[in-house]
Amino acid sequence: MGLLSSLFRSSEILGIAEETLEFIIEASSETHPNEYMGFLRGTDASRLGLDRDGVIITDVLVMPGTEQNSVSATVRTSTIPNDSKALGSVHSHPNGVLRPSQADLETFGRGSVHMIVGAPYGRHDWKAFDSSGQPTTLNVIDVDLPDTEDFFHFTQQDIDEELQWS
Repeated sequence: MGLLSSLFRSSEILGIAEETLEFIIEASSETHPNEYMGFLRGTDASRLGLDRDGVIITDVLVMPGTEQNSVSATVRTSTIPNDSKALGSVHSHPNGVLRPSQADLETFGRGSVHMIVGAPYGRHDWKAFDSSGQPTTLNVIDVDLPDTEDFFHFTQQDIDEELQWS
């Protein structure tokens, strides 16, 4: 399998990288008392050294221009990513409530997993939900995340080879 197909293949979400979860919790805490919001993106498990088909949540994309206050975070819909690496969303609830509001449910349409992190932002102060707002399991997986420079390093030859296999 080539580089691009491993980057853009849709698969089952196996879980979230522990380092990514730690980042989310820290970012949510630092944003308090305002809401934190981002979009979850994944990496093919095989790129992380796992011998399994599926995707691990490894990245959080924060959109420029996100408006945050103590009761909401708003992103212009035209800036929301719509590619196969986009898996869902994450946002915080400064009030600590770990269930989606009606407004949250209305935004859960894009992606298949949505996380809510709540004050006091400890290791277990979060929950995952599916696109209809039902609680779902999201395993925390201890993997070494790729070095950003290596992760995004591919050549035109890599792209040409991948297109030959498509």
